[in-house]
Amino acid sequence: MDKTAKVVLDGQEYELPVVVGTEDEVGIDISKFRGTSGAITLDSGYANTGSCKSEICFIDGEKGILRYRGYPIEQLAEHAKFPEVAYLLINGELPTAAQYESFRQDLTYHSMIHEDMKKFFEGFRHTAHPMAILSAMVTSLSSYYPEVDDDADDHNIIRLLAKVKTVAAYAYKKSIGQPFVQPQNKLAYCANFLHMMFAVPTEPYEVDPVLEDALNVLLILHADHEQNCSTSTVRMVGSSQANLYASMSAGISALWGPLHGGANQKVIEMLNMIQQDGGGIDKYVAKAKDKSDPFRLFGFGHRVYKNFDPRATILRKSAESVLDRLGVHDPMLEIARQLEEVALKDEYFIERNLYPNVDFYSGIIYRAMGIPTDMFTVMFALGRLPGWIAHWKELRNDPSSRINRPRQIYTGAGERDYVGIADRG
Repeated sequence: MDKTAKVVLDGQEYELPVVVGTEDEVGIDISKFRGTSGAITLDSGYANTGSCKSEICFIDGEKGILRYRGYPIEQLAEHAKFPEVAYLLINGELPTAAQYESFRQDLTYHSMIHEDMKKFFEGFRHTAHPMAILSAMVTSLSSYYPEVDDDADDHNIIRLLAKVKTVAAYAYKKSIGQPFVQPQNKLAYCANFLHMMFAVPTEPYEVDPVLEDALNVLLILHADHEQNCSTSTVRMVGSSQANLYASMSAGISALWGPLHGGANQKVIEMLNMIQQDGGGIDKYVAKAKDKSDPFRLFGFGHRVYKNFDPRATILRKSAESVLDRLGVHDPMLEIARQLEEVALKDEYFIERNLYPNVDFYSGIIYRAMGIPTDMFTVMFALGRLPGWIAHWKELRNDPSSRINRPRQIYTGAGERDYVGIADRG
């Protein structure tokens, strides 16, 4: 028998259908509640509202579980390549050897951007934030690749995945005043990006395999995370049937916020502040424990994961590999290690589940790799792009989808009469 839930409003009883997901997640379907009762539900920030059904990503915050299309994140991070995971998220299944090779070649073949687009970069000041450039350039792609046939979505998905790393690397080169470095067909996805970031035309550059592997893991771990702010934004914009590029640009803008994709940048800024204050962490640990003190430690705990972040567990090992390989001696990174040690041993942090999260470790790794702080959110966007595309595509292919239109509870002034400006005093 199908489950139902009952709501009693003003003595009237309403029966609502209950939806149960693959992992026994329970949701009450209130989509027709307003039509029968005249009332809406109120959930500020959508913290307890399911906006859709999705087959893409599953999270259990209590148990520290993250799966893409059913595959545990631990297995994907250890064994898969980022393009494999992108294919999985977008198409629903891991690719065969032949499918992967074709997909990989397509991502290589379409890496270059139109020569005219390089003129757009000239219009940005050298101080422009790379996220501003990335968002604008992704939107501009729609003027070069308009949707003209039934296969346009698939072609544009390939183009976007291939070109966005080139756009990101060019944004970085623009900020430091160096010439652009063209993508290399002989290099794999992650190696190609690192080459475009750090190579200069006059000097040889070999991609360090440890850094390539670390970037591969980072992009996989960021590839999707259910209905977060930016993913929900992509689906919201996509529900109007906005094209792929416009929807992805909206997701990039949403990710830019310091409470979302900018969190790992906040970690480095916090570490820099501690270093400038002498490098002693005891003072800041005490401040973090003081409820009356506004200071907060960035990079600890997570809104979804209550016991541990599975992505952080993976990245902790990756951070050790990168730091050991590079032999980095950075006072700021030493402060990070001291904070990590405190968080993993101090009862105050343990009792409150304030463990180092994915933003803490990703910021450390990116800094060690030589990626500047204002590029951190761009790196997040590169990883999250396949998840955004998968959700946009899932929405497009759902015949029951409709334009998103949340309701509100109005709390403003009641009806009142207009008074002419001369009579307002």
